[in-house]
Amino acid sequence: MKRRTFITLLGGAAAAWPLAARAQQPAMPVIGFLNLQSPETIGDLLRAFRQGLKDTGGYVEGENVAIAYRFAENQADRLPELAADLVRRRVAVIATTGGSPSAFAAKAATTTIPIVFSVNEDPVRLGLVASLARPGGNLTGVNFFSAELVAKRLELLHELVPGAARVAVLVNPATATTTATTLRDVEAAAPALGLQLKILNASTSGEINAAFAELARDRADALFVAGDAFFFIRRAQMVNLASRYAIIATYSSRDFPEAGGLMSYGTNLTDAFRQAGVYAGRILKGAKPAELPVVQSSKFEMVINHETARMLGLTVPPALIARADEVIE
Repeated sequence: MKRRTFITLLGGAAAAWPLAARAQQPAMPVIGFLNLQSPETIGDLLRAFRQGLKDTGGYVEGENVAIAYRFAENQADRLPELAADLVRRRVAVIATTGGSPSAFAAKAATTTIPIVFSVNEDPVRLGLVASLARPGGNLTGVNFFSAELVAKRLELLHELVPGAARVAVLVNPATATTTATTLRDVEAAAPALGLQLKILNASTSGEINAAFAELARDRADALFVAGDAFFFIRRAQMVNLASRYAIIATYSSRDFPEAGGLMSYGTNLTDAFRQAGVYAGRILKGAKPAELPVVQSSKFEMVINHETARMLGLTVPPALIARADEVIE
């Protein structure tokens, strides 16, 4: 064999070795991230999810794990196709966030791909898992207790404005299960507090505007906003309307008073999303969702925006200030 021919063959073989070595390396796992909302509205929560992945086993997006994001932009009817798309991609695990609609869409799309949900209601009652301790099937996740805190949140609102008699309750009928739970609990708690309730519905931005205008005309004493993914997305709009009409309102997460709302009581959503990331990472490492107990959030916080209270001419009782986890000045 001529020397030049031998060198050419040797060079070709050397170039092929790295390709062969790369082919033998395991493919980067892909997490499907299914969310009812949009990335702009949950930026901090996304960072918490990624932090949970990192905390579990050093999973860093783009380095040793990929994330395929699917956002429904608050159009729940898009969720089934988005979930089906993730199944076609054969992702290693699907993380559903933004409430039960995302979890139900993923559950309907696959019985084999592990699913980590993040829901604000009892997942056993919803039919997502067999039990909290041993979920069974291919689903597990986090219950961040938004719907279950309704009675406590109404009590705190009554403590904030003890003279209130007429309270409006704003719910989103598009999320039927959350609305049913909210109305059941708020109607059960109201009589003991001497409160009369008026139910307002809103599933669109325009309907939110109309609900606040009606609330202002009726001169209700306060507003109770149900915990709902759509309301979370529209929190800036709702806080601005409450300010415009000088409405005393309570919300389900700290994001509202941070945006200028008056008061919130609920789960720390950042911690809930971090825990969802932890579970997704554990599944990537081989854990089976059927054997991972559902995490029940244990971090609840009351946040009061004292500046907003002053703008409303409202004196917050000192005892409530003392019990608040954070007072925004």
